[in-house]
Amino acid sequence: MHILKLAVLAFPLTLVASCGKVDSTPKPLTEKQSAVLAKELNGKVAGTPVNCISDFNATNTIRVSDNILLYRVSGRLVYQNNLRSACSGLARDDDIMVSEQFGSQKCKGDIIRLVDRTTGMTGGVCSLGDFVPYRSEKAKD
Repeated sequence: MHILKLAVLAFPLTLVASCGKVDSTPKPLTEKQSAVLAKELNGKVAGTPVNCISDFNATNTIRVSDNILLYRVSGRLVYQNNLRSACSGLARDDDIMVSEQFGSQKCKGDIIRLVDRTTGMTGGVCSLGDFVPYRSEKAKD
């Protein structure tokens, strides 16, 4: 009986240990992902990163890759967010993105969970990084 209890306790630990180290190095962008990023940021200049953006400004989200999100505010302003670690499955755009945030802003460190549309099971979980604004330069008179 004692051996059975020990086996029940040891099995979950063995599973966790077998997972190994998680590689948080971003994968290179595919040709399609690079094209999306270039299209959205074309003609825009990067500004100083900010920690938070208004939820009102974060309604048009573009999933570029498993570690890059864009928040399009207007044709002239897009925020790029490089996630703190890759969020497996984010780029597929199949799952529902659920934000866990406090207040009416999306901020660095807020959590994003992916939820399967069919089963409701949670998939990838990741954390937002800095928001880098990209703005179109004003036309010179």
